[in-house]
Amino acid sequence: MKAFSNFHPLVLFFYFISVLLLTMFTLHPVLLFFSLLGAVLFASMLETPRAVLVSLGFYVPMFLLIAVTNPLFSHNGVTPLFFMNDNPVTLEAILYGAAAAGMVISVMYWCRCYNTVVTSDKFLYLFGKLIPKLSLILSMALRFVPLFTAQVKKISRIQKTMGLYSSESKVDRLRGGFRVFSAIVTWSLENAVDTAASMRARGYGLPGRSNYSIYRFTPRDGAALGILAVLLGGSLWGMKTKVLEFSYYPRVAALSLTPVVLAGYAVVSALMFLPFLIEVKENLVWNYFRSKI
Repeated sequence: MKAFSNFHPLVLFFYFISVLLLTMFTLHPVLLFFSLLGAVLFASMLETPRAVLVSLGFYVPMFLLIAVTNPLFSHNGVTPLFFMNDNPVTLEAILYGAAAAGMVISVMYWCRCYNTVVTSDKFLYLFGKLIPKLSLILSMALRFVPLFTAQVKKISRIQKTMGLYSSESKVDRLRGGFRVFSAIVTWSLENAVDTAASMRARGYGLPGRSNYSIYRFTPRDGAALGILAVLLGGSLWGMKTKVLEFSYYPRVAALSLTPVVLAGYAVVSALMFLPFLIEVKENLVWNYFRSKI
């Protein structure tokens, strides 16, 4: 169990909503850098090094694809670098595309961390009484993403073990892919029906139904929630007052390094790096006491 996951589900949900909102509604390069780096570092603490490298192998090409797409369609800016089909490719459009790509990848990484930390039982604990049907659907949908991937690999390995579709023929591979897809769709539907029937048999969503929970809101959770609220409030204040504003058109703005702006950077970076710092601190304490045994 990771240290950050031990906080109350309300604290965890509030944190991820905060970082996702800040990331989705800004294109400031410094803020996006903090968000992306914080998400990658936190993901590296939650997953194995191999999983992190595999994810980078997927996200890096996506970053480049999004970054290159914008200057092909947007020709705004006053700094043309070269011409393509008589259309200028400007520095401003390239940097704007890179910022948009960084925003998309950061959001995807934070969602990846969210799926690991905020499990289905935590989500149901938060919203099971408020919106029971919707919370169950969302919980099942989020839970099916890793289950779907694992089941695809399982079915594919079983078929190869049986000697089916193991040749190098493209037609044979395509046929095997369709068969795996058909099996996984059937499995998903059956799993969804079984889950719905099980929850209905337990009286889920009925008025007056009691719920047992292992989660308790402690003073530690209250302190964490207060710190998160202060950091989020400071970040939103900096964005609302345009202290943390950055423009790409018609000319790329210069990065401001005034004391107020640096303070805004410090607040945002503290929010983005908070889970990673908690994990590092917990690992150091664990290794220290383990060495004393």
